[in-house]
Amino acid sequence: MVAAVRVHEYGGPEVLKVEDVTLPPPGPGEVRVRQTAIGVNYIDTYFRSGLYKAPSLPFISGNEAAGEITALGEGVTGFALGDRVGYVATLGCYAAERNVPVAIAVKLPDGVSDEIAAAIMLKGMTTQYLLRRTYRVKPGDTILMHAAAGGVGLLLCQWAKHLGATVIGTVGSEDKAELARQNGCDHVILYRQENFAERVKEITGGKLCEVVYDGVGKTTFMGSLDCLAPLGVLASFGSASGPVEDFSIGILAPKGSLYVTRPTLGTHTSRRDWLDEISADLFEVVASGAVKISINHRAKLSDAADVHRMLEGRGTTGAIILTP
Repeated sequence: MVAAVRVHEYGGPEVLKVEDVTLPPPGPGEVRVRQTAIGVNYIDTYFRSGLYKAPSLPFISGNEAAGEITALGEGVTGFALGDRVGYVATLGCYAAERNVPVAIAVKLPDGVSDEIAAAIMLKGMTTQYLLRRTYRVKPGDTILMHAAAGGVGLLLCQWAKHLGATVIGTVGSEDKAELARQNGCDHVILYRQENFAERVKEITGGKLCEVVYDGVGKTTFMGSLDCLAPLGVLASFGSASGPVEDFSIGILAPKGSLYVTRPTLGTHTSRRDWLDEISADLFEVVASGAVKISINHRAKLSDAADVHRMLEGRGTTGAIILTP
């Protein structure tokens, strides 16, 4: 039996229940991982609330973790007992141990700790595909990052600055504004006090942005379109304020023949060569120090409900780690 956080019905943080569950031996193509660090992400709240539907109820929450391989299933090659691995999986990560398909496991280099890996597997690989695959940021680009002091935001601002971009970020408070500045943001917009689209126009002298990264969704979508230069790209990769409402594709023409995409990490890591490429690029920029990881909150697995309350109350910045 192993401790895990399960959801029996969709709802608020109170539906996260710590229980003992039976863990069978790893099946063919699987490895058993003794988890040492578990990442917490906003997407975890989507599955818990039912905004994103789990394959079935009950389910174990959580979408990224790191730890040590303690058993190998039939047919597993390229991995050994004792290997440190990180991974992103749809659900199942809020647990002391679990079986993981070897197809999604990534070996961790010496320069990346278990905690750092658990903090960056989902957010960091998301940042990589946004900056290097969805729109390939280059020196001289101007980008807009919503929620610049959040988990993805802090990574993306640093990495984009490292790539030579001018980085504009939106945040909700002065404290978060200062944090964003410390992590590569050249211009910070307090979205509760300012119209971010008008400020972007002022900051850029009317030239606007090559790309907008929007994980907020419903409340920012239309304004984000107004921040784009002709032929600009809006990458809508999250729904923190709710799903984007239906819109007419025709509006993209008069706004400058814009591109809108809804990318997912699942698609970008669906091939092993893509997963290896994305994770290697991520580990390289982290190990080099070009992108620094800030773990600002640590909690026990049993405190998952309290952590979700903090997350949804916008009371967190940077990465959050749970430990068994």
